[in-house]
Amino acid sequence: MDVFERTVRAHGPKPALRVKRNGAWQTITWNDYHKQVRQVARALISLGTQPGQGVAIIGYNCPEWFFADIGSICAGAVPAGIYTTSSPEQCEYIANHCEAAVVFVENQEQLAKLLAVRGRLPALKAIVVMQGESSTPGVYGWTKFLELGLNAPEQELDKRIASQSPDAMATLIYTSGTTGTPKAVMLTHDNLTWTAQTAIGLIGAKADEHVVSYLPLSHIAEQVASLHGPMAFGICVSFAESLEKLGDALRDVRPHYFLAVPRVWEKIQERIMAAGAKNPPLKKKIAAWARRRGLAGGYAEQQRVGKPLTYALANALVFKKVRKQLGLDCARILVTSAAPISRDTLEFFLSLGLPICEFYGMSECTGPATASLPDNYHTGKAGFCLPGAELKIASDGEVCMRGRHVSKGYYKDTLATAEAIDNEGWLHSGDIGTIDSQGFLQITDRKKDLIITAGGENIAPALLEGYLKGIPVVSQAVVIGDRQRYLAVLLTLNAERIAVDAQACGSGACDAETAAGDSKFLDFLQRQIDGVNARLARVQAIKKFKVIPREFTIEGGELTPTMKVKRKVVTEKYKSEIEQLYS
Repeated sequence: MDVFERTVRAHGPKPALRVKRNGAWQTITWNDYHKQVRQVARALISLGTQPGQGVAIIGYNCPEWFFADIGSICAGAVPAGIYTTSSPEQCEYIANHCEAAVVFVENQEQLAKLLAVRGRLPALKAIVVMQGESSTPGVYGWTKFLELGLNAPEQELDKRIASQSPDAMATLIYTSGTTGTPKAVMLTHDNLTWTAQTAIGLIGAKADEHVVSYLPLSHIAEQVASLHGPMAFGICVSFAESLEKLGDALRDVRPHYFLAVPRVWEKIQERIMAAGAKNPPLKKKIAAWARRRGLAGGYAEQQRVGKPLTYALANALVFKKVRKQLGLDCARILVTSAAPISRDTLEFFLSLGLPICEFYGMSECTGPATASLPDNYHTGKAGFCLPGAELKIASDGEVCMRGRHVSKGYYKDTLATAEAIDNEGWLHSGDIGTIDSQGFLQITDRKKDLIITAGGENIAPALLEGYLKGIPVVSQAVVIGDRQRYLAVLLTLNAERIAVDAQACGSGACDAETAAGDSKFLDFLQRQIDGVNARLARVQAIKKFKVIPREFTIEGGELTPTMKVKRKVVTEKYKSEIEQLYS
């Protein structure tokens, strides 16, 4: 809390947070931010929240999310974000795992999820609605909740703050594991403050600059970029009203740095291309010429040689206008992280004079382990090691990192902790990579099967495949979607069950081959998959499927001798079928 209070003392009356409500931007100063955080902390103490106890938060980015998170830390509790797309059962798991005394929910929609499972949350003392009121017993509207803080003396809060140590657990970040069970990464005060100051300081952040908060705050990347980083430097955070209104927020705020996951960059790319397609022929020719100059200039910059003489003209005619239209004309650095990004997208923006800098990392190292900068980046590479940290490639090619950003491990899971962090303090990423002569990391493969979608969501395929194989007629399921906009699945069928289900749904299918091409049978399968999707978060939902008209076998190379699916073999063998799912 020293970092927060130091910033409040230095920038007290200046803007800290901005939120658009009822069509108008409202500003919260650092002094007001500080008062709200302390009031939240006192209210949590009044409710009986104990040091070390969990506090869960589910909702879209807003000032109250920040107040709840930092207020929990002030009170000695441990905040844990829950994705807004989570199902009631997933909310239940996290709230129980962190032993949440209080759960903050954004609105009535999120409240309904918690009320559905409240009877199975023995540690829960109260639910707080961040936006709106409630008359339900045990549920507080925001104003009523803050009033509870009057019952807890300031001295008790000061005592709790003073008792905290840099190495104490400050927050939990829930991240999917390959088993499908969410694991809770334990991040300390030192993890958060060191990483935020190092990463945000590296990009040259200054007080009074602006950033837009819009990615899920349950993800460590957004916490570093818009919560802990700005807190360390006195940066003003403006909240987008929604992901759909991100463009409006960017044009209103004109941020000085901008972090996006690959899918957001892809969406921006699609919109630029769609707008360009409507231009008259002459403007199209000028844009194409400028993009050639931009791409050549971007690569020249990386090679430390002069840009083409015509680059400045291309910048004046095209690039400046594009940056202004996007609301990125003040941005000193554009960042991609959380998932692999295609070279096609990187080169598209490079050709418009908008180089995207890659950061690589994971929740277990508080977000970034490597960084790239506008004056030190290589397109397609994940950056150089954060100053003060260490990076190495193990003998088997695995990327490992060590330093003050490496977490304490996984909450209530000593076995997983020991597997991830060795006795010398090296965090094993599960990714395969190389480090070039200039110190730039390149990720070449992934040891673990975790899927990272284009939106940066970590998806454990084993969990989903288990549900899908619960459909009686399904024998094998291989979920795919790495770097893609949505999840899909390859299915093989249980030959002994096909005739039964075919008859029940009015299909004439008699084996896997005929079932794979029968519309009635495929409709039946879709209904079964819809039933599975109802149990999952939206980001986990299976959007498309393809029936493989033959079983996976050891002889065919799809199965190991112990009958485990060889995921890489399957995705390569059925590459054309997968391409159809994403065409």
